[in-house]
Amino acid sequence: MSTPSRDDPQAPPAPPARHLRDPRSGRRYPLDPLRWRGDDGTPLLVSPARAPGPADIVTADRSLWRYRAALPPLPPVSLGEGCTPLLPRTWGGVEVGFKLEWFNPSGSFKDRGSSVMISALAAQGVDQVLEDSSGNGGSSVAAYCAAAGVGATILVPAHTSAAKTLQATAYGARVTPVDGDRDATAAAALRRAEQTVYASHNWHPYFLEGTKTLAYEIWEDLGFRAPDAVVTVAGAGSTVLGCDLGFGELLAAGRIAALPRLLVAQPANCAPLHSAFHAGADAETGADAGVDAGQGAPGAGRWRPTLAEGTAIKEPVRLPEVLAAVRRSGGTTAAVPEEDIASALRRLAATGLYAEPTSATAAAAVELFAARGELPPGGTTVVILTGSALKAPTPTAQIIEGTP
Repeated sequence: MSTPSRDDPQAPPAPPARHLRDPRSGRRYPLDPLRWRGDDGTPLLVSPARAPGPADIVTADRSLWRYRAALPPLPPVSLGEGCTPLLPRTWGGVEVGFKLEWFNPSGSFKDRGSSVMISALAAQGVDQVLEDSSGNGGSSVAAYCAAAGVGATILVPAHTSAAKTLQATAYGARVTPVDGDRDATAAAALRRAEQTVYASHNWHPYFLEGTKTLAYEIWEDLGFRAPDAVVTVAGAGSTVLGCDLGFGELLAAGRIAALPRLLVAQPANCAPLHSAFHAGADAETGADAGVDAGQGAPGAGRWRPTLAEGTAIKEPVRLPEVLAAVRRSGGTTAAVPEEDIASALRRLAATGLYAEPTSATAAAAVELFAARGELPPGGTTVVILTGSALKAPTPTAQIIEGTP
């Protein structure tokens, strides 16, 4: 039998050409790994891929590259990221599956994005990159740069603990302190990005191509179906956007019947996404009404330090897109008090799960969402635990040992 030609009406349609797109203006750009933002300074996304079916998964590949049919065609820079466990548990009376993302090579979910982003940059011949991070993102980018033979400079807030920068330093990255907080560090990186390739886990569109494999993997974990809800913590919101992109591609291809509801947790001490969501911020512009959300979180501009330091981002770059993703799924948000984060960390540890405070925020939110009727009995709920407590020794010690 001959192979159908491109003009054969029985031949499957050719996959659409992919491109970079500005979700705010609709403007398109060619698919270019060196472009990390639009001409007007807005963040970009890679246009949707056609979701593969179960037969298209490269099951012999024990990494996220098993879903390469949904990723840009690249020679992978891989350390075996992805394929993390989905552990069934009862938590606060709710049946959940804990997705243990600390099984990724550098200890957090960010390895998904780093693998695809650094693969794309290495394929372009890039030999030096710049990243800004207060912890997990920097160590992840440093790991994949080491694997690719690419030099990395990681800007960190000056107060960042040596324990958090040690990992990036061990991988060979140049760690550079910046006076000020996390937002000051991001601003310094933006200034330096004019001279150096910016491999930002918050800005680069290829990073989200990696995080979307969370959705594909959960779909495969559950026997090729979507859960009813995904509970995740958010700082910049890359897990939210990754789930939105991945499950959106699966829905468009008819692989799932509906999007799972995205239930997003933030610490009450620093909850700009939650505040904007409940204050009725515009999903297109992210404009905040500037009032208290009335959900346990202080109003914008009054954020305080939090145990969940991985989420302490006062001005998320992609705030409008995160809000739109939550609303598109029919989801919602919750602000979690510090004492609930600490309690959840201790309870997780008591079951053998050593989650960092940022991850524990998602676990603590399960009961908040259940009490609000967001998790009806009998549904399938996946809770993403983003990183290990080994990544956050100081706040974990404060919780476990009761130290100030």
